Amino acid sequence: MQNAKISRVSLGYKFQTPTVVVSILGWIITCMAGNPLFPKPPVPLAPAVPPDPTAPVDMTTRMNALQVAINNSVDGGKAQTAARDAALEFVFEGMDANAYYVSTIARVNLPLLLASGYSAVSTNRSQSPLAAPAITGIDNDTPTQLDVHLTPIANALGYEVQILIANVWTTVMFSSQARTISLTGLTTGTVYQVRARAVGGSTGQSPWSMPGSSIVD
Repeated sequence: MQNAKISRVSLGYKFQTPTVVVSILGWIITCMAGNPLFPKPPVPLAPAVPPDPTAPVDMTTRMNALQVAINNSVDGGKAQTAARDAALEFVFEGMDANAYYVSTIARVNLPLLLASGYSAVSTNRSQSPLAAPAITGIDNDTPTQLDVHLTPIANALGYEVQILIANVWTTVMFSSQARTISLTGLTTGTVYQVRARAVGGSTGQSPWSMPGSSIVD
């Protein structure tokens, strides 16, 4: 009888910038919140109601604190940078604990692991830089939603999608697959510019795709 293939959560988020870590964590919280497949992560995803003083600080609180620390460090000095780094380590502590929890539950079920929002460890031993994906289409078949289609990239762990908001590229989605990535909650009558990149490989991520655009009806 052949042994089941073991899947493990990638800790590659530790090699991303603090701003990208916030985006990754936000996606993980979205995927795991209320998900019956992951009923009791060791670090709660959101504050308990009523508050539980014995519980660890939840991931939403840690994420928000990191975002504040990032903002304060932009024009700050050593103290603000140290505060950002401390907030980042506090986020990593919680992400690591929940990553091991996900790995335990989904150790022989890769789709289940990816449903948590975490990425999986690549089984490719000879990693190389990833090529940039291409946007092959952007559909608006559903109100307030764009469906982005990318060329799949071999050995990618997932894909990061950004839209241009107030002239700033902002991450709005991480996806484990490239075929259809749905961006929801968009504003009707607005033209959105979209770009994407593959996550993984020897450099952590590919270059960004050429932007595409579409109006939301």
